[in-house]
Amino acid sequence: MGKDIKDRFTEQLFDAILLLENKEECYRFFEDIATIGEIKALGQRLEVARMLRQGATYDEITEKTGVSTATISRVKRALHYGADGYKLILDRMGE
Repeated sequence: MGKDIKDRFTEQLFDAILLLENKEECYRFFEDIATIGEIKALGQRLEVARMLRQGATYDEITEKTGVSTATISRVKRALHYGADGYKLILDRMGE
């Protein structure tokens, strides 16, 4: 799990994220470290995963989120064959 992305820079990033204490700190850190587009894309992917788990169609997902069918396919593949990261967080979020 995570072999392809695991290096000292990613470890440092994840350690930093785990030090954030609240949503305001998350906003501040992510606004500095990523573009608004990158942050919004991550949020959209999480919503795509949530909608896929609820049985939404590609058309419904595209209409609500504005993402491409390629992004939906990528998220769907991660849901079924990935590291279970979406499942973990969606379960914790009660989705």
